[in-house]
Amino acid sequence: MSDKQKDKKEIRVWCDGCYDMVHFGHANSLRQAKALGDVLIVGIHTDEEISKHKGPPVFTQEERYKMVRAIKWVDQVVEGAPYVTTLETLDKYQCDFCVHGDDITVTADGIDTYHLVKKANRYREVPRTAGVSTTDLVGRMLLLTREHFKRGDKEYSVALEHSSNLGTDSTARSPYTGCSQFLPTTQKIIQFSSGLSPKPTDKVVYVAGAFDLFHVGHLDFLEAAHAQGDFLIVGLHTDLEVNRYKGSNHPIMNLHERVLSVLACKYVHEVVIGAPYSVTADLMDHFKVQVVCHGLTPIAPDADGSDPYLVPKQRGCFKTLNSGNSMTTDDIVQRIIRHRLEFELRNTRKEQKETSLMKTLQRDHLKQNGDCDVKNDSC
Repeated sequence: MSDKQKDKKEIRVWCDGCYDMVHFGHANSLRQAKALGDVLIVGIHTDEEISKHKGPPVFTQEERYKMVRAIKWVDQVVEGAPYVTTLETLDKYQCDFCVHGDDITVTADGIDTYHLVKKANRYREVPRTAGVSTTDLVGRMLLLTREHFKRGDKEYSVALEHSSNLGTDSTARSPYTGCSQFLPTTQKIIQFSSGLSPKPTDKVVYVAGAFDLFHVGHLDFLEAAHAQGDFLIVGLHTDLEVNRYKGSNHPIMNLHERVLSVLACKYVHEVVIGAPYSVTADLMDHFKVQVVCHGLTPIAPDADGSDPYLVPKQRGCFKTLNSGNSMTTDDIVQRIIRHRLEFELRNTRKEQKETSLMKTLQRDHLKQNGDCDVKNDSC
C-alpha cells in the first residue's frame, strides 16, 4: 500500500430505514450508497417506531436486522436506529453523510425524516429502484391476481393495477410507491453479481427453487448450503414452472425480480436464470457441481411425475438440509391476509402524508422562484 493510500480518509456512509420485506429495491439502494464511500453502516428502525409512524411492518425487527446483515454491500447494522436521522447519529458512528433514495419519507406528523441532515449538507440522494416497493409487494399478495406475472408484450409490466388500498380498489396510487414497471437489464444483473467463477479447487454446491418474496427462511437455508462447500450456485425456476408446482397466484415476484433478490445475498456466488426443474446430469457436469442440496419442504415431482433430484441421488451427492427455520413464502402471505385491514390503513395514511408533503415542497419551490402570491399563499 502506498503512502498516499494510507493517508486517504476512509469514507463512512450511513443509511437507515424500515427495510421491511427486504427486497432488491432496498439492496440496490444500499449498493449505490456503498459506492459513494468505503464503509456502509445501516440503521434499522424498531417495530414500535415503524408502527407509530407508518403502520405495522410485515417482518419483525429481528428478521429485518438479519436480512439486512446478509446483503453483500452492508458492513454493519445498527439496531433500533431513530426514525428521524440526526447529526448526533452520524457522528456517533463516524459517518460522513447519510444516503437515501429520491422518494419522500415522513414521520407521523408529516415531517421529512431527513430534514436535519439535509440542512447540514450531510445528505446524498440515489435513484430509487423503479418497479418495486414493500407497499407494492403487499398489494400483490392481497390482490391475489396474476397482474405481476404477465407474458408476451406484457411480460415486464408489474402491478399496473396497483391499488392504494391494497386490494380494495384500483383508483388512487402513490407517486412513490405506486410503481408501474420493473425493467431488467444486463447492467443491473452485472451490478448485483459477484462476477466470480469457482476456482479449480472449489467445492461447488447447487440448490434450486422459487425463492419468492426472499425471506429469512431462504436466508438460513442458503447460509446452510453455503457451508457445504466453497461456491454456491442457485437455480431459479421460471414463473410458469413455479406456478405449476405451487399453484394459486405464485410467484408473487417475477423471475427477474427474484434473480436480483437472490444475487444480493452474500452467501450466493452465481444464479442460473430459468433453471430446469429437474437437476440434470448436463447441468451438474457443466457447472462441476459436487453437492446438491434441498431443504425440509416437500419436493414436488416434475411435470412427467419423475423425481427432480434423481440424478444427484444416483451420484450420491444429494443432501437434505435442516436450516432450523421453517418459514415459507406462504407464511408471509398469511401474515398479510391476517392483518389486511391494518395494512390497508397503513397504505392510505402513507400516501396522504406523501401527497401533503409533496404539495408543501412544490409550494415552497414556487415561492422561491417568485411564482406565488406569498401574501395570500396562493400558487
